[in-house]
Amino acid sequence: MSELMKKHEMTEEDIKLQFITPAIEAAGWDKFKQIKLEYNFTDGRVIVRGNVTARGKRKRTDYLLYYKPNLPLAIVEAKDNKHSLGAGMQQGIEYAEVLDVPFVYSSNGDGFLEHDMKTGAEKELSLDQFPSPDELWHRYMGDEQITPEQEELITEPYYFQPGDKTPRYYQRIAINRTVDAVARGQNRILLVMATGTGKTYTAFQIIHRLWKSGRKKKILFLADRNILVDQTMQQDFKPFAKVMTKIEGKKLDSSYEVYLSLYQQLAGDENEEPFRAFQPDFFDLIVIDECHR
Repeated sequence: MSELMKKHEMTEEDIKLQFITPAIEAAGWDKFKQIKLEYNFTDGRVIVRGNVTARGKRKRTDYLLYYKPNLPLAIVEAKDNKHSLGAGMQQGIEYAEVLDVPFVYSSNGDGFLEHDMKTGAEKELSLDQFPSPDELWHRYMGDEQITPEQEELITEPYYFQPGDKTPRYYQRIAINRTVDAVARGQNRILLVMATGTGKTYTAFQIIHRLWKSGRKKKILFLADRNILVDQTMQQDFKPFAKVMTKIEGKKLDSSYEVYLSLYQQLAGDENEEPFRAFQPDFFDLIVIDECHR
């Protein structure tokens, strides 16, 4: 009874440290590569009162668990032992909807309540029944009917070098959903993002993953202004430097793999347009920036 009372008096942080984190790590999750503690994913709602602005409370998960970098599988919300096992579930589900995460767990240190976002099914687990990364990934593959061939592309890593920025959660969702759609055979995709949300960086990560996997070998990126093409080449697309070229004039070099151009650069008099120098199937991926114009 004294042990139970002691656990009941623990803070949420104590419960996490002594029960939840050890259970997750014991299931095979790498604490350095697969477990992100107290993950903040918003800066907080902007509150305006007259001429004064402030930020509301940030949205933050207790645990975000990754199968591989930028492929999150589960959220775990913790409560102290005075709460019920599932007390953190509703908050976890709300976060999972925003972060596009397939599994949610709530715990008070006695065990876990699991929620499958795809099916809505819930079940209780003991502390030693928490699923491993491979177990949860294969369940996700089954729920989403992902084939081994599709898995190969979906798990293709992001481009990352030490010191590089990492994608924000909404960029990750856009990148992953686009790559997933391509893996499933979808050939026409419209990606809508607000001004200032990093569309070019998002496009780069999509292109790099498709190119690196070998699925797309000749890529055309179209923009409507020279400055956009030049900035793209010098900044977000810089890792493509050795295989990238800007189309200028009417002579087109087919030895490159990533091509950037203005829309109008490929246009011209009827039947004499520069784009006709390429075979219709030369490009297997075309990305159109500002496609609404």
